[in-house]
Formats: sequence, structure tokens, C-alpha cells
Amino acid sequence: MLDKNDIAKRIAREMKDGYYVNLGIGIPTLVANYIPKGMNVVLQSENGLLGMGPFPFEGEEDPDLINAGKQTITTVPGSAFFDSAMSFGMIRSRKVDLTILGAMEVSDTGDIANWKIPGKMVKGMGGAMDLVAAAKNIIVAMQHVNKAGESKLLPACELPLTGVKCVKKIVTELAVLDICPEGFRLLERAPGVTVEQIKKATRGRLVIEGEIPEMVI
Repeated sequence: MLDKNDIAKRIAREMKDGYYVNLGIGIPTLVANYIPKGMNVVLQSENGLLGMGPFPFEGEEDPDLINAGKQTITTVPGSAFFDSAMSFGMIRSRKVDLTILGAMEVSDTGDIANWKIPGKMVKGMGGAMDLVAAAKNIIVAMQHVNKAGESKLLPACELPLTGVKCVKKIVTELAVLDICPEGFRLLERAPGVTVEQIKKATRGRLVIEGEIPEMVI
């Protein structure tokens, strides 16, 4: 199975030169550490930054430089700072090519729930609603199952929805999957993970076509 950094490494392979990319809170923030060398990708943070770099080394943190999840970050040459109104203007006008989000649940039709668990205190939905409504492409980085071993890839989300039919691809500790009309299409399996394990961990419709290759990290 993959750890969180492995998931981030695999998602970084989805980047393309010239992309503007928004990284959500959680596993997605780790993707900043694995941008392929020589690739020109501009990371956007909805709290007002274009040109986010990898996480700083210990002792080099600047408390004034944070991402949307309030983690300390670095910037790259040519980065720009602006207010949140400008940032959300970029998002809502579809200037962001790829959004990478965490999720608590994803349905086999591409619905996502990632902002609220009923009965638990939350600070607010943040930029999630805007990102899923306006993003050209959404990849989800998440755990395939919860702490009780129950699937988080479902026929229908049971938590309050963030967006409907918006997710394109999912990377978990077990697999890489696309959303297709028939459900979750299995593209790759994590090293050492069998197709049978993925079947058992997926409650939603799972499409398996031919031999499923192992993921390259």
C-alpha cells in the first residue's frame, strides 16, 4: 500500500508543463514537493498566492508565508501575492487547469464530500465549493477506506456534498481510478496490492478491464 507521500508522488505525474494548479488541504499539499524537475507548473493558493514552492526545511520557516491550510510554505522566483478576492476571481473564471483535493467520500458518479461531518465542528467550507464548481479537472487524493476499514468509494456519498459529478480521477493507497459512466474504472493498483483487495475495499461500482498494471511511483 502507498503512504501519503507516495500518493502525492503519483499525482504529481499528472502535471503538465504550463499548468496552473490549486492544491487542497491534506495530502494534496504534499504534491508541491514532487513536481517533476524541469516542468513549469504554477501552484495557486486561494489565500492569495501564485508561485507556491515546496515545504520549507526545519528552521527555515517564515510564519508570514502560509498556504490555505495554514502550513508554512516557500515561494518560487516570480511568485505574486494578492487578496482573496483576486484569488477567487481566478478560480471562478476557470483560470486554474487542475485542482487536487482531499475527500472523505467520493461516489461512483464523481460526486465529492469533503467539507463537513454532521455533528462535528468545522470552521467553514473554505474554497472547496468554488473549486469544484469551476475547476477544469479535479483529481482526488484520499484514503480508500476509513479507520474502521469501511470503503470511502461509494455508490452515493452519505456526507453533505461539496460538488456533483465533478471528480475525474482518484488516487488512493490502493489504486488509481477514473470516473466513467459505468463507475470507478480501475487503472492501476499499488505495488503489492491485488485486484481482489481493491474490489473488497470499494463499495461503489468497479470497472475492471483486462490486466491491471502496478503503479509506478
